Amino acid sequence: MDNQNNKKAARAFAAAFSSSLADALTQAAGTTLQVKVLDSPDLGKRKGQPVHFRLTADGALRGECFVEFYEPQVAELGTKVLGRPAAAYSEEHADVLAKAISAATDGLATSLQAEYGELTFQVERVANLAFGGMLVVPLAVSMDEQPAMPVLLYFEGQFLEALTSQGTAKGAGNGKAPLDPVNLKLVMDVELNVALRFGQRQLPLREVLELTSGSVIELDRQVDDPVELLLDGKVIARGEAVIVDGNYGEVR
Repeated sequence: MDNQNNKKAARAFAAAFSSSLADALTQAAGTTLQVKVLDSPDLGKRKGQPVHFRLTADGALRGECFVEFYEPQVAELGTKVLGRPAAAYSEEHADVLAKAISAATDGLATSLQAEYGELTFQVERVANLAFGGMLVVPLAVSMDEQPAMPVLLYFEGQFLEALTSQGTAKGAGNGKAPLDPVNLKLVMDVELNVALRFGQRQLPLREVLELTSGSVIELDRQVDDPVELLLDGKVIARGEAVIVDGNYGEVR
């Protein structure tokens, strides 16, 4: 899927998550909070250590995304929900926010059902994460007249691909229902022929019979041209061949 479709699907999910999170935080804190999707992150407002929560999706969509808050903001939200004077960040504040995010996923699943089908989410606190290469959508949480709190939403590759592929299929208007993950398991053990093609060349039978060990065949493409991944003879992906620890790999 191209990057534009990825961004569109991620931002649509982020908008649904923002709406549900705003409702959950407003109900928990007893005061109106707003969460909105930003065009670009305001990195200058990030203060303190990050606090991460993982959302694991199951059902019609499978995969993970991660929500990144920061300790001062988590403490501020936590004290608001607990109804206590402002205090330094503690694990209690993180637990309170985790419960609010978990409550938000109920509304999130409902809002996404028409687009993707039945969904469930599991929320848990995680630490020591590295988000290299993930697509990021910036959010902002605001309450009263206080400065907006920066939040980042990271999308793991499998989850982003699921969002994009199903969203694209819906947008095509083909009228087909999403694949049932339970029924899909029935064909998971079917063996298919997969081949990686660097190039090809047609040769007369005479030249084929003359080939010996060490013979050189000139292919129809350059070394730096994309290689092709074939499934039962059909091209399903193209990418760049790389060598990692002496083994071939492919970067899509």
